[in-house]
Amino acid sequence: MNNNYRIFNKDSLEYIKTMRTNSVDFIFTDPPYNLNKYSTGNIKFSHRSDINNDIADWDKDFDPLDYKEEFLRILKPNGNLFTFTSYNTIGRWHEVYDPIFDTFQFFIWHKTNPTPKFMKAGFLNSCEMIACMWNKGHTWNFGKQNEMHNFFESPICMKPERLKDPKHPTQKPVKLLKHIIQMATNENEVIFDPFMGVGSTGVASLELNRKFIGIEIDEIYFKASEKRLALL
Repeated sequence: MNNNYRIFNKDSLEYIKTMRTNSVDFIFTDPPYNLNKYSTGNIKFSHRSDINNDIADWDKDFDPLDYKEEFLRILKPNGNLFTFTSYNTIGRWHEVYDPIFDTFQFFIWHKTNPTPKFMKAGFLNSCEMIACMWNKGHTWNFGKQNEMHNFFESPICMKPERLKDPKHPTQKPVKLLKHIIQMATNENEVIFDPFMGVGSTGVASLELNRKFIGIEIDEIYFKASEKRLALL
């Protein structure tokens, strides 16, 4: 059994208050984007499987300000905070955290196989943003200039990596997560994900010999995380 992780089926906003001050090297998470109100339901076809366009019920009512005090308390002075975000919430992340951190930048994940738009009525949603915040003294494991691009290209999470039961609508590929974790942390450092979903950040962390703390409020997703991490 791998003893380098601890995961909890809790409300992260409450559990985080029990964590030790300056105990985390890297907060790397994927919180709600508040896109629920834009959901138009799945797109159905007779010749192929439905396209998932139905935003999960939990993807709403998230405010980065609610986590500000506790994030800053548990994060080490030289720690990093990276969070997946969307066009409608990155401004809020910047408003709340840019005055606090020495640097606030963004990173782009380009999906090579985004969901198609058969009506050709607009751009494909092929890019996803990650808001990145750090102070002086942070960890960067860059070797060459071409490793420092704020851009990474990969497919969305596909079989066999993507879970079928439960199917999480925003499961991220481990390849992407490992790329970021490897350049922003060192071995044996502690990575914290308060919205861990089905545990992909935990998988990436353990495979890179990091320690992981994860929280997930949904019991079904939490149990899926338990099964995945127990195999490592």
